[in-house]
Amino acid sequence: MKILVIAEKPSVARDIARVLKCNKKKDGCLYSDTYIVSWAIGHLVTLYDPEDYDIKLKKWKIESLPIIPNEIKIKAINNTKSQFKLLKKLMNDKDVEYIICATDSGREGELIFRYIYELSNCKKVFKRLWISSMTDSAIKEGFKKLKNSSEYDNLYLSAKCRSQADWLVGINASRAFTIKYGTLLSIGRVQTPTLAIIVKRQEEIDSFVSKPYWEVEGDFETYKGVWFEPKSNDTKIFDKQKAEDIKKKTSGKNGIVISVEEEKKTKLPPFLYDLTQLQRDCNKKYSFSAKKTLSVVQELYEKRKLVTYPRTDSRYLSDDMIPKLKNILYKINEVSEYKKFSEYVLNLNKLPISKRIVDNSKVSDHHAIIPTEIRINLGVLSIDEIKVYDLIVRRFIAVFYPNYIYNTTKIVTKTEEELFLSKGTMVIEKGWTELNVKSEKDKKEKEEIILPNLKKGDRVFEKSALVISKKTKPPASYDEAMLLSAMENAGRFVDDESLKEQLKESGLGTPATRAAIIERLLQVGYLERKGKILIPTEKGKNLIKVVPVELKSPETTGKWEKGLSSIAKGKMKQDRFMESIKRYVNYIVDMSVKTKTDVIFENEIKFKNFGKCPKCKTGKILENSKSFYCSHWKQGCNFSMWKNSISSYGKEITAQMAKKLIKNGKIENIEITLPQTGEKCEGELFIKEDLSGNLEFRNLKRININK
Repeated sequence: MKILVIAEKPSVARDIARVLKCNKKKDGCLYSDTYIVSWAIGHLVTLYDPEDYDIKLKKWKIESLPIIPNEIKIKAINNTKSQFKLLKKLMNDKDVEYIICATDSGREGELIFRYIYELSNCKKVFKRLWISSMTDSAIKEGFKKLKNSSEYDNLYLSAKCRSQADWLVGINASRAFTIKYGTLLSIGRVQTPTLAIIVKRQEEIDSFVSKPYWEVEGDFETYKGVWFEPKSNDTKIFDKQKAEDIKKKTSGKNGIVISVEEEKKTKLPPFLYDLTQLQRDCNKKYSFSAKKTLSVVQELYEKRKLVTYPRTDSRYLSDDMIPKLKNILYKINEVSEYKKFSEYVLNLNKLPISKRIVDNSKVSDHHAIIPTEIRINLGVLSIDEIKVYDLIVRRFIAVFYPNYIYNTTKIVTKTEEELFLSKGTMVIEKGWTELNVKSEKDKKEKEEIILPNLKKGDRVFEKSALVISKKTKPPASYDEAMLLSAMENAGRFVDDESLKEQLKESGLGTPATRAAIIERLLQVGYLERKGKILIPTEKGKNLIKVVPVELKSPETTGKWEKGLSSIAKGKMKQDRFMESIKRYVNYIVDMSVKTKTDVIFENEIKFKNFGKCPKCKTGKILENSKSFYCSHWKQGCNFSMWKNSISSYGKEITAQMAKKLIKNGKIENIEITLPQTGEKCEGELFIKEDLSGNLEFRNLKRININK
């Protein structure tokens, strides 16, 4: 009898197989005398499409809504069906005693395995491998401490409810509003409230009227001060003549110091990274998209084994990690770039571990992202991997460093009854800032300004004054770092105080899904990137105008995330959650019919000469700003070839390329750049066999650049 291990990806399966000494190969698996190790390829099983329940539902008609099946069913995904069949065969093989679920240790990983298990009609006992690192030692330790599957039943129910809720809301809302407005509108449980946040900010920017104002800066020979109004403490003067009068009144006059305030301030080290904070910092420092950061840190976790599980929402460690911390620091100490900092920590009598670092109550599925105990060779990493790894390492060392301590000084000087404020900063102890690590609260580096040693009553001379012209500024547009923060802290957009408190534990999406949500909004044409900034398009703005408040409110989605979290903790029954979703879907469809609006979505069609749809064989392929799609989308044809679908390979789908693909199903001899290695390759580009419009490369060959 053998034990079957199922991983989420082939690369992870190979690592597990190596540790378990499974050296023999068969189609779709590796094995030894004891174990068989096989894999999914991400999701192998998905929810039924509406037409799978009834072929009539392929056509988009308002009369058929809402679509709420009595039982939401699952099916194998077409283009990976062969791997599903293999797993089904292995799972039900009489020679397999039991199964080990080794998919990613999180909500989605649990769903991937359970859907495969359910669709395979498997009844065998299975256990759970739950690890936070892909190092050999972590895998070995995990196999020694396999968990009972029942411990993760609630996590699965939470994942299942998330999957079904997204399907019900997405299918019904998208169809209802698409039919009403005659243009393809994608609506989602999380993506629409996220879009609403950006649209609202853009409205504030568009309606903002900039006003000129002036400040008066006094030069007191050894220091400078800015005029302020004592009642409001405001330095802005909206009357230029008033500013000129203050300048004239105080220049060349004697003054007196009327107050000196000194305060010693302390800044604690920042917390360890969760995924969202890492994505924010990578966006701010390197302009990485959230998607790119997730991709790079996933490589550092899976391929390089250098960091722990990245898709975490915790910024703390559990106490079982304490014995490993010094070993991690010793490995970091072998790298010259970090030696100075790691040696400082290693030379301490003991590690300064506090509740800011280790707190079991604040660790759910996984602890914070930290380096592993693997020996480091920075030379094998890509430039992007080095950038992300460097942030994680420096943050890890920084939490053991002393506080940043500095003095602030405020001096108020009076000249001719006018008051001037001077602010100074003097660093006492650099502490953790020596690692060039920023706290989230630091908008920018504090410049050290040392003021002269003055005391109350000292006489000074204002030798001159300067009127400085400025303008009020609109709110800042969202970049990805700001949007990730807004999604994480959805409570700030809610007025209800009790709900605001509840929403501290949840937000829009999860750390693992937020990058995909942002990319989806870009893909469907609701947002555009302009440099680092995310700008809503006219289509995005119009969508937010026409959907009801409940569909675009972070409050609604925040409540759902709270509910999903409660299911995972065993505090809420799944039936109660799903009933609320069904009521909501009925309401949304009803509102789409009743709502009256004069909003018109522009016709997006540019050309109609791309040929017959390769999927339905009856529609024409049309073009909009984002894709090439079938004119029979209202009748249920989902063919859509996105222009940016191969952008990671350095290419965009042009009109000429689209014509070739639609006519021949492929393009030969296309030159691309591999996203992971940067190598130049040549190969063939195909429309995938499921004819959904997704593309894939085949027969890739490296190009010899020295020819």
